[in-house]
Amino acid sequence: MSVDVYLNFNGNCREAVEFYAQVFETENPKIMTFGEMPPNPEYPLPEEAKNLIMHTRLNISGSNVMFSDVFPGMPFIEGNNISLSIVSENIDEIKSQFDKLKEGGTVGMELQETFWSKCYGQLTDKFGIGWQFNFGISEM
Repeated sequence: MSVDVYLNFNGNCREAVEFYAQVFETENPKIMTFGEMPPNPEYPLPEEAKNLIMHTRLNISGSNVMFSDVFPGMPFIEGNNISLSIVSENIDEIKSQFDKLKEGGTVGMELQETFWSKCYGQLTDKFGIGWQFNFGISEM
């Protein structure tokens, strides 16, 4: 059993997923657009939806993270209701990924020692997604 995360974007999903693939050095994502769906004559696809991402996913440190653009006209609330947590035993990897994600984003807490971790930090990236980085596993 696994818990996967699904992130929605407002027309910039392709840019976001390609950015994350580079940050976390994953395979290039397989992308399906709304235009690649089988057509349904009862619900014709609006032209502006054809190149938007219907679904893609990345495997980040053993976890599936799925991505999609919202369909035109659907409500969108930028990422303040989600945060992804990266737990790693590799401090150099944590520092590298943190530094890459903070470009264009907002750091909530720089990487630092806490009572639960030798290296912890949190940020919101340029796409509005919250990230937490944690070295090792809490002793609490």
